[in-house]
This record gives sequence, C-alpha cells and structure tokens, in this order.
Amino acid sequence: MGTGVLSLSKAGFYPVYVLVLLLGAYLLNQLDRYALAVTSQPMAREVKFGDKGCLPYNTSLGSKVKKLCVKSYLNSDNTEKNETACRLKRMQNSNFSGQICIWDYDGTGEEYQILAGPVFIVIYTLSGVILGLFTGTFNRKNILIVCLLLWSAMTLLTGFAKHYWHLLLTRFILGIGEAGCTPFAASLIADYFPESLRGAALGVYNWGIYIGYSMAYAFGNYITKANINDQGWRWVFFIAAIPGFVLGLLMMFTVKEPEKTEKQNIGFSKALALKIKLLLMLKTFLRPSLIILFVAGAIRNAGGYVWAYNTQPYFNKYYPDTDVGKYMSWIPLVGGSFGVVFGGFISDRLVKNRGSYARIWVLVASQIIAAPFAAGALFLKPPWAFISLIPSNIIGEMWVGVTLAVVVELVPVTIRTASVAYYLFIISIIGGNVPLLVPIIKKPLGLRNALYILFPGLYALSSALFLLTLFVLKRDLRLADETNVLDVTSPLLPDSSKEDSSSKMI
Repeated sequence: MGTGVLSLSKAGFYPVYVLVLLLGAYLLNQLDRYALAVTSQPMAREVKFGDKGCLPYNTSLGSKVKKLCVKSYLNSDNTEKNETACRLKRMQNSNFSGQICIWDYDGTGEEYQILAGPVFIVIYTLSGVILGLFTGTFNRKNILIVCLLLWSAMTLLTGFAKHYWHLLLTRFILGIGEAGCTPFAASLIADYFPESLRGAALGVYNWGIYIGYSMAYAFGNYITKANINDQGWRWVFFIAAIPGFVLGLLMMFTVKEPEKTEKQNIGFSKALALKIKLLLMLKTFLRPSLIILFVAGAIRNAGGYVWAYNTQPYFNKYYPDTDVGKYMSWIPLVGGSFGVVFGGFISDRLVKNRGSYARIWVLVASQIIAAPFAAGALFLKPPWAFISLIPSNIIGEMWVGVTLAVVVELVPVTIRTASVAYYLFIISIIGGNVPLLVPIIKKPLGLRNALYILFPGLYALSSALFLLTLFVLKRDLRLADETNVLDVTSPLLPDSSKEDSSSKMI
C-alpha cells in the first residue's frame, strides 16, 4: 500500500500539493459534519431537544455516578427508563446525600436524527447534483472555495445556536456548502492524475473522511470537557470552523484550474450544453448495472451513517463510564485511512492483471468480511468492542475510493463530475436518511438490536448487491457489444483493460 501512495509522486509535485489541499478540505468537511454526532448530548441539554433519559445532575461528576444514573436498578444491562427512579437514585457509602441524577435531554431521539439526517442530507444531495451540472461551464476551483467558506461559516454559527431552529437553519445551509466538496474534488483529481494512479489518489483524498471523523471525536469529547470560557460544546464548533477560512484563502491563491479531460461542447451555448449533459446522464444511468451499483453504494453508505451518528450515543447509553474519545479519536483515522488507500491500491493492481471487473470484486469481498467485525463492536464490551472496530474499519472502508473509481470508469468523460455528484446524491439521499429508522426500531427492540440490523446487517446486504452489480455489468457490456452503442458505453472498458479483455475478465 505504501508503494501505491508513494507512486503518486510520478504525477509531479504540484498535483500532489493540490491533492493535499483537497484532502484538507475534505477532512474539514467531515469534522464539521460529525461534530454534531459527538456533542449531541451536551448540546441537547442546553438547547433542549430530543429524547430524555437519566443523566448525572452535574456533568463534572465521575464515571461511577454516570453509570449509576444511566443504568437501571432492576437490570444493569438496561438503561434507566423511569423518571421517578432516576430522581431518587443516591450513591451508597457516600457522604454526598443530595440529588445526583436528573431526567434530562440525552442527545438521542427523532429531533436529533432529523438534524443528522433529512435537514442536512436532502439539501446536501440536491445541491450536489445541481452544482455538478455546472462543472463543464464554470471554474471548479472557485466553486469549491465558495462552498468551503460557506460551510465553515455555518459551523462557526452553530456554536452560537440558542434554539433548536437555529440548529436546523445552520445544518441546512451547511449541507449546501458541503455538497460542493467531493464532486469538484474528484473531478480535479481525475484531471491531475492518470488512470493508473487515480484509485490511489482518490484513496488518499478519502483519508479526509477518517481524519475528520476521528478529529470530531477528539474535539467533541476533550474540548467539551475543557469547557473553555464555560461554553463547553460551543468551542468545538468555533475551533473546527477557523481552519476552513485559512484553507480557502490558500486554495484561492495557489490552486490552478487544470486543463479539463471532460470534453467541452464547443460551439454550443451553456444552456444547450447543460441540456446535452442531462440527456447523456439520463441515457447512461438507465443502465441496470449502474442502478444496482448506486443502490449497493447507498446501502453501504447507510450502514456507515447509522454507526457514525450513533456511536457516541450507543456508548453513552450502554457504557457511560467509557472514554469514547480515547478510542474513536484514532481508530477510524488509522483503520479507515489504511483501508481506503489499501482498497485503491489493490484495485489498481487487480485491474492491470485481471481486467476492469476486479474493482467490483474488491467491493464484494471487503463488505462481507467486514460485517462480522462490525457486529463484534456491538456484541463485545469495551475495550474489545473498539478493538473489533479496527478490522471493521480497515476492511470495510476499502469501498469508498474503489466505488468512486468504478463510477468514473463506467461513465463517459463528458459527464464524469456530474456523475460523481449524481452518485453521491443517490447514496446520500438513501443512506443519509436511514438513521431515521433507528428510533423506530429502537422502541420495540432497543438501540443495540437496531444497530445490529442497520450496521453489520447493511454491510452484508451491500456485498450481495455489489455481487449482483458484477453479473449485471457483464450483461450490459454484452448487450452494448451486440448493439454497437459505443458512444455511451465505451468508458465501461478502460484502455488499460481493452487488450485481451476476454482473458482478463473474471
């Protein structure tokens, strides 16, 4: 894998420099997005939203008090659900006789899931598609910078929120800004790096997911505990926002718009060019193989979203004395970063030796192997639960860069960026709203069982759908050859795999 990353130097210093800046933008994108998930409990207690539970009267009380408050007297494996019992709890063998527990907002529930899901995801996905359509006619770098500054501003304003509707508004606009990151970044990377390095480059870019996600746990747990200026969670958003403005200025003055490999419609007006692009996208995405690929990606993304937005609430509920930041500030960073680059490296090598279908085999294998480790994070107690997350992240996150590489190789170059945006639209609009099922399933089955279904369960389902994609893609290619529709289908077979393709494909 290290060889794959080092091989990016073949593209030259400046493309690697741009990749590092795009990585920085993406990690801030993820940090600003997931800061909500880690600070949901102190935020909910102050802003007043979501479900209520039994919590320590004072957040400065020790882990024994947290465990006493959260756990049920009748069954220590369950959480306390009785408000009266919560208020009557007292520490045994202690000189402290006052109230130690309070029935308060615990950072879970439908209002929290609405902030995590629909309010952000709907506008995020719609904006991504709309912005993606303009990449052939407007400067991609400039749009990306505007989006970066916008979402950084919304992150900053989140720290000033006093009411739930303030959070709804900032979260909504945050979605507009963050939508412009990956479609434009992936398009720029595709132009700066040749096909032989594209998988590894996209893998490095996708480190941003895990660096930003891990930083969210470090910021959300430890900055909140530091209680700067007696403002706790608010400083998480203040500090997270500042680097975005600095990076935006740096990109403005040092990043060049590369020569596009996406061919322009010379002689056409911008309106006609957009119409042609829309028609080509419609024709391309009606292929069954692409439909199933996008659905598979959406299911896998849903599993990731469910766990990302419920990790802190899960451990707060079942293991309240656990320092979640101690583990989650580095496990996604190390495991996910390794996995996403390893996936790109392996798929790049397999494409050379086994043909264009090899990337999809990586998707199939990685998700079915990762599912048991994901289940282990729920079955085992800390610290073993977190240890199980290490292979889950390494293997399970191989899909991110590989799927992006598959998408850009299956569509015509003229709609590459718009296709990435459309792909992100599909996987986000479905995956990002699946967390709404958590409170519904939680009521009859409990949070842990809900996560079993929507975390490892969706990993396994996505593997089956990626396998179905493989067979349907072969069928699409066979039909394309028979009907000789090469103007649209030619990107399905990259140049590197055309020679002797029949012997290489598996």
